[in-house]
Amino acid sequence: MARDTTDQTPVSSKDELVAYLAEGCKPAEEFRIGTEHEKFAFFVKDNTPVPYAGERSISALLTGMRDVLGWEPILDEGKIIGLVEPTGMGAISLEPGGQFELSGAPLENIHQTCRESNAHLAQLREIAEPLGIGFLGLGGSPLWTRDETPRMPKSRYDIMTAYMPKVGSQGLDMMYRTCTIQVNLDFSSEADMRRKMQVSMRLQPLATALFALSPFTDGKPNGLLSWRSDIWRDTDNDRSGILPFVFSDDFGFADYTEWALDVPMYFVVRDGHYHDCTHVTFRQFMDGALSNAVPDGQPNMGDWANHLSTLFPEVRLKRFLEMRGADGGPWRKICALPAFWVGLLYDEGALDAAMQLTRGWSFEDVRALRDSVPRLGLDAEIAGKSLHAVSREVLTIARAGLQARGQLNEEGNDEAHFLAPLEETVARGKTGAGELLDLYHGAWGGSVEPVFTEFAY
Repeated sequence: MARDTTDQTPVSSKDELVAYLAEGCKPAEEFRIGTEHEKFAFFVKDNTPVPYAGERSISALLTGMRDVLGWEPILDEGKIIGLVEPTGMGAISLEPGGQFELSGAPLENIHQTCRESNAHLAQLREIAEPLGIGFLGLGGSPLWTRDETPRMPKSRYDIMTAYMPKVGSQGLDMMYRTCTIQVNLDFSSEADMRRKMQVSMRLQPLATALFALSPFTDGKPNGLLSWRSDIWRDTDNDRSGILPFVFSDDFGFADYTEWALDVPMYFVVRDGHYHDCTHVTFRQFMDGALSNAVPDGQPNMGDWANHLSTLFPEVRLKRFLEMRGADGGPWRKICALPAFWVGLLYDEGALDAAMQLTRGWSFEDVRALRDSVPRLGLDAEIAGKSLHAVSREVLTIARAGLQARGQLNEEGNDEAHFLAPLEETVARGKTGAGELLDLYHGAWGGSVEPVFTEFAY
């Protein structure tokens, strides 16, 4: 998230929190696509990580991008930690270990998404190359230990860093050593949200397999195809994973609100200062638990929006849906991820077909699939069927959905060609991580160092 929200509107009832989510409903003609992607910054000379401060640093990159783009700086205790486009159409932010993130503007089609990614990477290279800095598109940091990884000066990350070891064994690796590609998509009604949430929750493990690209840790194979996804299995299970109540026939905004109310908070922001609130849930906050602990200790809508941004299920509900299952990857994957989900969810015929395909998958089926995918990738199974076989059917549906949308570029091509990297993966029957492992054991001679050349943007 680029910048934590400050909306002082008081909250007095649960119904207001439910209504906040419902206000995300919009007509289909207003649906947009918001793509986010993270990448690791490294020094080209020796493949070491880039620190926050100094002449050649993350802060220097942000300052340079500010000068090129004219975007407004986001400050935390006086330090630049991000940039925001003045009208809110996009932002650049930092993950805890210096992972550089573009939160893209809400766009109408994947052609625009790809142009946005191209422009961002070109602008970033313009600033980074004179500093000797490159960027790596992978799901997990392949070489640096956690101790070698820098820490960004963001107040919310200080709170999370102290809290994570209390609630899981891999939370710090999630924060400091992973990257993802996400897409944010809209819904028209509670029923539309339900269908999209159910389909995407069931198919999120497939996205994980198709985008698996984190087979290395500390300079050697880690035994997994998606280390990033495996990390999420023990980061903070109160706020992450597959949510069972989503599978209910009458799932709605109120159910998600009830769940969110009982997840421990991270913080509240008052006058620009972050107060650690990891000892209370939002429900307890509503009941007065912070009335004497922080200034203006009554909840407001900004607190609720910020709390929703600190929940990490495989599909996150805010005033839109966030698809959270994919590893970071090369440029083509940045375009393929939104194409995959837009094809499935933004055409009614495709959404119906995806619902029909996955209708019989229970919560237990999907949870078991999600647990096996980080290790097995497309060889994992659900309902007696290999994920490899399922992937063919799902990509056929996604392609048909994109073709039905009829969003053409200047050359008359629709959005379906953006699925090509995923169709290649399925045709080969091997994930990107599997191909990296082949290189490691073959042409790379047992070294991960070549990844910084061959997978740099």
